[in-house]
Amino acid sequence: MSIGKFFTSGWMLHESEEDLKSRYQMINIALILSGFAFIFGIVINTISDRLSFVLFESFLLLMNVILFFLLRKNKEWFEAISAVITAQCTLLMVFIIYNSEPTQMKYTWLFTYPIVLLYFQKRNNGIYWFIFLLLMLITAPLQSFIEVQYSLFQVMYISTVLIVVSVIVFFYQFKMNEARDLILEQQEKLLHFNAELEKQVDDKTAELVEINLLLEEKVKRKIAELIQKDKILTVQSKQAVMGEMISMIAHQWRQPLSTITLQISNLELKRLLGESLEEEEISKTLSEISDTIMYLSETIDDFKTYFHPDKELVEIEVHELLEKAVNFVLPRLKDGSAKIVVEKNENIILKTYMNELLQVILNLLSNAIDVFSELKKIDGQILLSAKSDGHSVIINVSDNAKGIDEENLPHIFEPYFSTKGKNGTGLGLYMSQMIIEKQFKGSIDVQTSNAGSTFYVKIPKVIS
Repeated sequence: MSIGKFFTSGWMLHESEEDLKSRYQMINIALILSGFAFIFGIVINTISDRLSFVLFESFLLLMNVILFFLLRKNKEWFEAISAVITAQCTLLMVFIIYNSEPTQMKYTWLFTYPIVLLYFQKRNNGIYWFIFLLLMLITAPLQSFIEVQYSLFQVMYISTVLIVVSVIVFFYQFKMNEARDLILEQQEKLLHFNAELEKQVDDKTAELVEINLLLEEKVKRKIAELIQKDKILTVQSKQAVMGEMISMIAHQWRQPLSTITLQISNLELKRLLGESLEEEEISKTLSEISDTIMYLSETIDDFKTYFHPDKELVEIEVHELLEKAVNFVLPRLKDGSAKIVVEKNENIILKTYMNELLQVILNLLSNAIDVFSELKKIDGQILLSAKSDGHSVIINVSDNAKGIDEENLPHIFEPYFSTKGKNGTGLGLYMSQMIIEKQFKGSIDVQTSNAGSTFYVKIPKVIS
């Protein structure tokens, strides 16, 4: 038990019971101090052979012990115990007057009586006890049953001093109660203010919760719209790339098909002219036709792999992927407007989404080729390279075209932004950025100048 609870007899008292708390503390302190005083008095009076004082103080000490434990037994007994202690003090004061001599100065204990009344009794009860004590003091020298050592003058003098002390104590109690009432009033106002403030906070919190729910709903709708928009953009991007791929395949097939047609026509013409066809010549022609058909078949396989719907992690050497991308766009370079160089300094194995990464490289290559076609530049060059960077790889796609205009640079990764007019979808770089950032958790950046542009694609070597 803490010291604070010890002096309140172990009871937990509310803040509104501050007056009761102080009364509990004073009674406990009075019981303890008076207990020590009684023990001291018993010893002194035993030595002085004053048996009546020894017996009376022993009785009061026993009562103190009993009352001390009763205070801890039942909280509702407090007022009754206070009355008993007040009665003990009153009897003690009367006993001192009736059994001591003025020269012993024991009457000075009388002046502690108003303090006892202050803390042990409420105001009206305290006045009754005080009047009772005064009557007992005044009648002491007047009665003839018990011999008293005090004269009427001495008793009147002591009574006068006792009244003065009581008035001082009463005034002190009045001011203390006044201050306490003011504090309680301010405390009540503060509690009311806090309650009002809490109500306002609760109201505002409810408003904020409602606003937050509405905001969450709007955010959810907006996210759903953006997801749907991204899906549409992805489909449009795929369709745009598919159109370019079909165009590339058409370019790539035109020359081989023309070659096959020419070889078959030559054989048919010789047959019609009656020329003899050597078996070796026929075998050679058929072998060339077979090689050409195999080449066309590989082109179809590449096309099917690119548009395979399943996202699979594939292990591939990065330069092989770059070469594959170059093979797709080679038919667009038949006019000799540019050449593509794949620079290889080291083997870098990736475990990645091959088709998605291929789409990004194709978008960058197609943009560079479009610029060369627009400029009709005859010495154009596109350089592809890759280098390791810890657990990542950086793929560089550089060209020596005119570079990107400064006013267009902040917008090149925005959807539907294009400098090609009706020939551009404005989705290539936007989708490339989305693929690299969302699917690969990587980054795509660009540096540009009048001498050309370089795109840097940074992705993890292994996607877990």
